[in-house]
Amino acid sequence: MTITIDEHIKLEQTAQKHAEGLFVALNANRAHLSVFLPWVENMQSVDDFRIYIRNCESMYMEQQEISFVILLDGEIVGRIGLHHLDLNNRNAAIGYWLSKHVEGNGIMTRCCKTLINYGFGELGLQRIEIKAATANLKSQAIPVKLGFKEEGILRQAELVGGKFLDLILFAMVRDEWLNSVK
Repeated sequence: MTITIDEHIKLEQTAQKHAEGLFVALNANRAHLSVFLPWVENMQSVDDFRIYIRNCESMYMEQQEISFVILLDGEIVGRIGLHHLDLNNRNAAIGYWLSKHVEGNGIMTRCCKTLINYGFGELGLQRIEIKAATANLKSQAIPVKLGFKEEGILRQAELVGGKFLDLILFAMVRDEWLNSVK
């Protein structure tokens, strides 16, 4: 599945063909991403990404997640997905990362908006969450800009680099999104 956001940005469902490009993007951003993402240190080779992508494909088949690579003019610059997909309760969480050299251009906000529309529209979700570390101001700016409500702090909720990070929980429910001007 491919979702076109604009003439430069596309989302492609994560597939084996993306393993090398994901590794290149991660490796170029390892120091930047490892500050807030616990899995970065586990991804040391293209084969690590191949294994990870097999897991993504399996989770998609089991309707537990749908994930995409973010392509900017054909180059993989990040990932985004609806994770912890619970179709019974119609909720999911958005997770994302972006290469440092393309931050600050609204790419992730546009990708999130597209994925939120997909979640509420195509999947019939009722609630979508985004979590961001309390120190990750760039990541927090996205749900704030999109009108998500801050629901609280999840204390010491994620282990990254040997330290537990507090996470801010943001959420959007279907009616709020549909009634907003997005």
